Amino acid sequence: MNIVKRRNADFPSIFDELFQTDWFGGMANPATATKGTIPATNIKETADNFILEVAAPGKTKEDFKLSLDHDVLTISTEEKKEETKKEDNYTRREFSFSAFTRSFKLPQTVNKEEINATYTDGILHVTLPKREEDKVKPKRLIEIS
Repeated sequence: MNIVKRRNADFPSIFDELFQTDWFGGMANPATATKGTIPATNIKETADNFILEVAAPGKTKEDFKLSLDHDVLTISTEEKKEETKKEDNYTRREFSFSAFTRSFKLPQTVNKEEINATYTDGILHVTLPKREEDKVKPKRLIEIS
């Protein structure tokens, strides 16, 4: 005879409620708790450039810090908010902190002197131009005589 643990979906255990979610409705699991803090990133390659698109709505261009150390491009941001509200017989203090860091190992084909970035409509666009000697050259047709 085997004993099988069965989870009843209609009547969840009080322990499931206490240990699976936090009190504010989010998941208490650390793997899912940090999931929303790292923005999605698209990487495109064209004939002349690599383009990184980082989705970070609600930020300003001053919130971002981009650094290049050897062949590693690091994009990071940090935001701290603090609000104190004093009324008759109580003080309410609210604060929040959010940050992320993404690092990308750049290929040797990137011209590191010409990297530029813009932030528009909630998306950070980082253009990584290719070196001239590494750009894809069109095929040359040879004329038959």
